[in-house]
Amino acid sequence: MYEKSIKPLNQAIAEELSGVHQYMYFHFHCNDQGFDLLANLFRKIAIEEMIHIERLAERILFLKGDVEMLPSTKTEKIHNVKDMLSEARSMEENSTKLYNELAMECGSNADSVSRKLFEELVMDEERHYGQFDTELQNLNKFGEQYLALQSIERSKVLSMQTGGNLTNL
Repeated sequence: MYEKSIKPLNQAIAEELSGVHQYMYFHFHCNDQGFDLLANLFRKIAIEEMIHIERLAERILFLKGDVEMLPSTKTEKIHNVKDMLSEARSMEENSTKLYNELAMECGSNADSVSRKLFEELVMDEERHYGQFDTELQNLNKFGEQYLALQSIERSKVLSMQTGGNLTNL
């Protein structure tokens, strides 16, 4: 009855997998550059995207379909923080549009449960968009000083962990 919903659900899994890969890539590079707060944001959102994958997969399996685990795009090799945030914001905007369309498609197939799942994902993606947009606005407003503050925060944490003695590193 709901066979037509399996394809859009798998399409969403592909988008979410691409997001996980991209956000973890950004997490690694922000962490490497000493931008802990942004690194943690990317990691946190990647984990939320993994939860989305799990919810989508559970729905597919309930519908007796097979879960496809192929990302929709390759990971972009972006190292500049401003470009990372712009890319992330764009990804979330695109996901929001796609999931709205897929919600309507599932609704037209009389699959209200899948429709509701997509509507819930839209709310999360809009929140992610807002988080990336806020960080991008902060970076535009405060410039490199905004990133410097994150590096200082890492130094404080390291100092506390070593009892104020950075030579133990």
